[in-house]
Amino acid sequence: MAVARVRYLNTDQCVRLVNACEEGFRDLVRGALLTGCRYSEHTRLTVADINLDAGIITIRESKSGKPRHVVLAEEGQLLFSRLIAGKLGSDLIFTRPDGGARGKSHQLRPMLQACARAKIDPPISFHILRHTHGSALAMRGVPFGVIAQQLGHADTRMTEKHYAHLAPSYVADTIRAHFPKLGIAGGTKVISMPRPATTS
Repeated sequence: MAVARVRYLNTDQCVRLVNACEEGFRDLVRGALLTGCRYSEHTRLTVADINLDAGIITIRESKSGKPRHVVLAEEGQLLFSRLIAGKLGSDLIFTRPDGGARGKSHQLRPMLQACARAKIDPPISFHILRHTHGSALAMRGVPFGVIAQQLGHADTRMTEKHYAHLAPSYVADTIRAHFPKLGIAGGTKVISMPRPATTS
């Protein structure tokens, strides 16, 4: 199976990006990082789709056409608890600053601006936030079947294509545990020699 080189943000980049977002866009980016949901899925979310008792979001209209449940970890539950407070069940959660619904391209400009401020170069698309969520799960050893359900993949083939190379590996763990230290990598013991004086 060919390995897809998926770009994702590390923890430091996630924090920088969130901090660099304009206020009306910041929670949308937080939501994407904490759920792995697509931009279109976020823009359709209503308060009624959030079940904080069960800690899940119901995606009623996904890319596959089938509904799915997205599990919220603790930080995600805190975010959505704040976002839905005092709102009606039919209210959209992520809207434009003027309260209107977000269109298909309304994430492009604010994402480019946030990347510039956060010094993330080349800039990322909104979809990379979804890959960041999936990559974070894979690197912590979450089974591909679980990641596939969280992201709404039909089966694990797409999940493995994108994230298999990031998953903890028995082979890699064994090599790192048993390969001897040869002491040849260099490091702090290397001292720069002063340049010889030049004669005129």
